[in-house]
Amino acid sequence: MAFAQVMEQYAGLDVAAMMERVTVADVQRTLSRRTHSAEDLLVLLSPAAAGQLEAMAQRANRLSVQHFGRTIQLFTPMYISNFCTNQCIYCGFNTRNSIRRTKLDDGQIRREGEVIAATGLKQLLLLTGEAPKIASVEYIGHAAKLLRDLFPSIGVEVFALTQEEYEHLITCGVDSMTMFQETYNAQLYPKLHPAGPKSDYGFRLDAPERACKAGMRVVNIGALLGLDDWRKDAFFTGLHAHYLQHAFPQTEIAISFPRMRPHAGEFQPASIVDDRQLVQIMLAQRIVLPRCGITISSREAPAFRDNLVPLGVTRMSAGVTTAVGGHTSEEEEVGQFEISDPRSVDEMCAAIRAHGYQPVFKDWEPLEKAVAV
Repeated sequence: MAFAQVMEQYAGLDVAAMMERVTVADVQRTLSRRTHSAEDLLVLLSPAAAGQLEAMAQRANRLSVQHFGRTIQLFTPMYISNFCTNQCIYCGFNTRNSIRRTKLDDGQIRREGEVIAATGLKQLLLLTGEAPKIASVEYIGHAAKLLRDLFPSIGVEVFALTQEEYEHLITCGVDSMTMFQETYNAQLYPKLHPAGPKSDYGFRLDAPERACKAGMRVVNIGALLGLDDWRKDAFFTGLHAHYLQHAFPQTEIAISFPRMRPHAGEFQPASIVDDRQLVQIMLAQRIVLPRCGITISSREAPAFRDNLVPLGVTRMSAGVTTAVGGHTSEEEEVGQFEISDPRSVDEMCAAIRAHGYQPVFKDWEPLEKAVAV
């Protein structure tokens, strides 16, 4: 059964109204249980749970330490192309936005990778816009091959691929993928994505499952908070992660919580997710999905990210730029969105250690390298 069929079970339900009916007693009963169902997310994401954040934080902290220890994995994104054929109305790479388009060549990819590797980072995330005829699967795979001796773990955040295409990337050294559904609201989705390959809601929705079947080690999902009712998108994100964990136990499933950030274009969020609400989302997901990785990106401000360290985060970005070639280029380029935390890798490590946690650069070795050693 695909996740789309799971979502169909909720098609006739008013999820928002169900959350409104939750009481404080319901929240307390949920927190008293040792194990949870995916439906418990309805309770922990409800308005009633907003007043129980301290109790939720204590539970989330215990679960995080139990399953992950006091560690935070560090990574950085590397944008290799910003050509895009989509018209996503909230994105700086929108094909209608007047920005300089560029695509890194072999030498630029290698230099960018060497600069990043010199910071000590061992986990890299490759990103492109959605222009398969320009930045193709073959191009992305070739970039991974150019970098695989520098980074034991290479992930991709690119357009939705077929299972066979994910399998090809794995042979090139890719071991993880990130795919944001953006919003799980199938009626709103086409208004946000009026043209381009990303407009196919169903194909994108099934991409994480295809990546799991292909053999990706880590699959990371999420919704772009602010496009629709944040409680509903957070609920379906958690439901999606729960489904993937049970359907593909061999795959590490992770969740990200990106909030809308300023970008090139005029789109404004449908709803503003404040800091307390983002904390509630993260705590709810950690409690219901204790084995799930949780990523907090540089979209968030430094002080806020630091305060999230004990609350369930397992992975954070450092030394970030969202511009193509941004790690080596001295020119001012337009990125996909504006970041809020510009700290270097060393600064991030110091902040993590100040909270009693250990920054982790590497926790994975590809089998062929391990055998060679």
